[in-house]
Amino acid sequence: MLLALMQANARVLDVGANCAALDAAAGAAAAEGAAVLLTPELFPVGYAPLRLRAELDPAGLPAIRETLSGIARRHGIALVYSLPSVTDGGRWHITSTLVDATGAELLNYAKVHLFGDEERAAFSPAKAGPAVVDFNGFRTSMVICYDVEFPETVRAAALGGAELLLVPTALAHGFESVPQVLLRARALESQLTIAYANHSGIEEDCEFLGGSVIAGPDGSVLATAGPGAGILYAEVATDAARKARDLVPYLRERRPELYRSWGV
Repeated sequence: MLLALMQANARVLDVGANCAALDAAAGAAAAEGAAVLLTPELFPVGYAPLRLRAELDPAGLPAIRETLSGIARRHGIALVYSLPSVTDGGRWHITSTLVDATGAELLNYAKVHLFGDEERAAFSPAKAGPAVVDFNGFRTSMVICYDVEFPETVRAAALGGAELLLVPTALAHGFESVPQVLLRARALESQLTIAYANHSGIEEDCEFLGGSVIAGPDGSVLATAGPGAGILYAEVATDAARKARDLVPYLRERRPELYRSWGV
């Protein structure tokens, strides 16, 4: 399966421009034969937690979701997008959604680990672990940005059967070790493919790193981006995770009862 990752600079609260950029990327990725396009965290609305909380009208979110589903349907490509969501109790979450090539929702996830004072002021942390669905021959899961930096989150997805982990992110300049080192370690230790799509450029005075990456279940780098906008591609074999897990059976040889006795 060919994966595509969109790395781009969003315009904060300019939904029309951001969706147009996403539409163009979906068309380009579909033309290359990609099965899915992964986009950055909160890209359709831009990454600016405090402004989103103050200025974004939640009543408009269903229309944005329908626009994004329509992009997937029109280009015949699955899509991962990230948006705020608001619960009936008024709690704001950062979410990601996987829709298939018909625009139908397959998977939803709400961010568990919030990063920094602004995210914690604007949003509430979710509690549900990452779910897993069948997608194009892969057992597929999602987490968001800071979530992937915790081994427990990725391991939970792997223990749920995930072979592919899709990660929208908004990583600032100065954290180069995350895509360059940590992502490869997460992929290797839980033996699954991780696709990590970041912003580029500057949004609301935040300079984003770029550096989107796709890491294989053996820890290898399948594709990596520089600082600028673009689309990243990598071909992933459906048996890649199984081969890695057969070669070194980390998941099968875990001793959770012993770890619990250690207090971890």
